[in-house]
Amino acid sequence: MRGANSMKDQSITKKLLPCTLHILLLLPLLPIVLLSFYFYSLSLAPSPPTKLSPSADKDYVCDTPCDYFNGRWVLDKRGPLYNGTTCSTIKESQNCIINGRHDTSYLYWRWKPSQCHLPRFDPNTFLQLINNKHVAFVGDSLARNQIESLLCLLATASAPKRVHHKGSRRWHFASHNASLSLYWSPFLVQGVQRSSTGPLHNILHLDRVNEKWARDVDQMDLIVLSVGNWFLVPSVYYEGGKVLGCLNCHGFEYTDIGFYGPLRKALRTTLNSIIEKKVGKGNGIGVIVRTFSPSHFEGDWDKEGTCSKSRPYRKGEMKLGEVDEEMRRIEMEEVENAKAKAKQLGGFSLEALDVTKLSWLRPDGHPGAYMNHFPFANGISKRVQNDCVHWCLPGPIDSWNEILVEMMKPRQQ
Repeated sequence: MRGANSMKDQSITKKLLPCTLHILLLLPLLPIVLLSFYFYSLSLAPSPPTKLSPSADKDYVCDTPCDYFNGRWVLDKRGPLYNGTTCSTIKESQNCIINGRHDTSYLYWRWKPSQCHLPRFDPNTFLQLINNKHVAFVGDSLARNQIESLLCLLATASAPKRVHHKGSRRWHFASHNASLSLYWSPFLVQGVQRSSTGPLHNILHLDRVNEKWARDVDQMDLIVLSVGNWFLVPSVYYEGGKVLGCLNCHGFEYTDIGFYGPLRKALRTTLNSIIEKKVGKGNGIGVIVRTFSPSHFEGDWDKEGTCSKSRPYRKGEMKLGEVDEEMRRIEMEEVENAKAKAKQLGGFSLEALDVTKLSWLRPDGHPGAYMNHFPFANGISKRVQNDCVHWCLPGPIDSWNEILVEMMKPRQQ
């Protein structure tokens, strides 16, 4: 929160003073440090220059708010906390190393914010934060991707037990009486997915929340919403029981209204529904909207598109796509609109887990052809299906959960 009066300014000054003094005390030592570095560098044999360099494991941290979403990927020799054999909850198509991916360099990067330190994921810290609580991931297959990453990270400290629950997949951590659940709801609102045996287009009711998950809101302490990709396929949209328009609905006499407006309406309906259900409850809730996760198909996904990069993009190397940027903008705006509406609710928190830009920089982190088990065992075939939407486990998506735990800490305090 930014200070709005002199008392808050004094409080901020007190917090910043130790950081300032620390820096001032170090200034007289700067010439010595520079000379030491100069003579030390002369003692080293020449080596080829590289644009990719590892960072220190620890950063000096000041007690100021952190923007976790602007930064860069830096090398990290420690690697992930888990692997494809130690975690049993990894979906087979995202277990890239077990499926034969031979380049492992994508595992040795961590996200480093520009102006602050992002700690390595600590499973015990997360479990303490969700003690006696229920955290629900609601949305599409990227919600599943993220919760499976989280389960693997937590399993390094406490093994989750799968429990039966009608309407969701649920895991219980007996050590902390805590639960994680996954609700499949790719539109968040009421809808029917297109399929080979059903409609050839999605059917969405943009003004009706999907009660499959919404009926359990009162049992949730934190909701992580994930939406976006299913809005990119042919759809017919309804509002008030009438057709509002469509997307790529060839053969219908409906107006093609694209997908930006429908995404905005669906997210607004969802957030309003949560706010209305929690009014007067007094027990508070946290809502986190995970922003759009870009894909990295080189070519169209249904026309042999691949994602074969082996390193992250450097910042500015590749511009974020127009669709990715607009989807993120809509989600960020709707979060801000909902925050204004929910302002009067005590204990209600609403934030955006803004992963769009940091995820865009990781074209190397998708399963690609290794969504299949040893896809090239019999030589390179003419056509191998690639997954350039979801993320390898372990992989870049683990950083989403590192940021998630930091976002949860202020709620606990």
